[in-house]
Amino acid sequence: MQKVVGIDLGTTNSVIAVMEGSQPVVIPNSDGLRTTPSVVAYTKKGELLVGQIAKRQAVLNYANTYYSIKRFMGAKPNEISAESKAVAYTLIEETDNFKVKCDAVNKFFTPQEISAQVLRKLTTDATTYLGNEVQKAVITVPAYFNDTQRQATKDAGKIAGLDVLRIINEPTAASLAYGLDKKNNERILVFDLGGGTFDVSVLDVGDGVFEVLSTAGDTRLGGDNFNKNC
Repeated sequence: MQKVVGIDLGTTNSVIAVMEGSQPVVIPNSDGLRTTPSVVAYTKKGELLVGQIAKRQAVLNYANTYYSIKRFMGAKPNEISAESKAVAYTLIEETDNFKVKCDAVNKFFTPQEISAQVLRKLTTDATTYLGNEVQKAVITVPAYFNDTQRQATKDAGKIAGLDVLRIINEPTAASLAYGLDKKNNERILVFDLGGGTFDVSVLDVGDGVFEVLSTAGDTRLGGDNFNKNC
């Protein structure tokens, strides 16, 4: 039976996992690591690099190395602050979306196309690990993502050749991983501190149902910001 993978498509790092029996297992990438940097680059020769290898050469090839692209998926230019736009690569503002300029291959890419390369990397490594082609996935997103951002995430999966069965809120996924679906009715607070974002969500949990009652977040507060200010 074909496996369905779960993917955390993060601002700075991404993870892919699968259920083996009754336990979730994080799939290691080709470097043997459990997390893959959400970084995509093109070399001067036009070679595509994804993950750790792309991150390593970022300083020498900053104009053609794309990171924190999740900030721009499904977002309109007037929704993004000047500080969030302060990336090393060239960001092109259009009426309703962004594109990034890649001089190395003389092309423009949407954020979804860049994210799709990360998803391809994850699913390729998962295919190697499982011995079967990965085609179906569930992808998590921040609870405060709007419909446009959620659709952009699904579009990235489609570009990567994935059938995205469902988009799940990250705090809901965290609650499931913690096993709260097996407990009595509770009201819980989930803190989600990522590489580029920080959000908190209040959830009602009970009888296998998760309801997000309220959520708030800061799209400019995360591990990346800590690193810049240290």
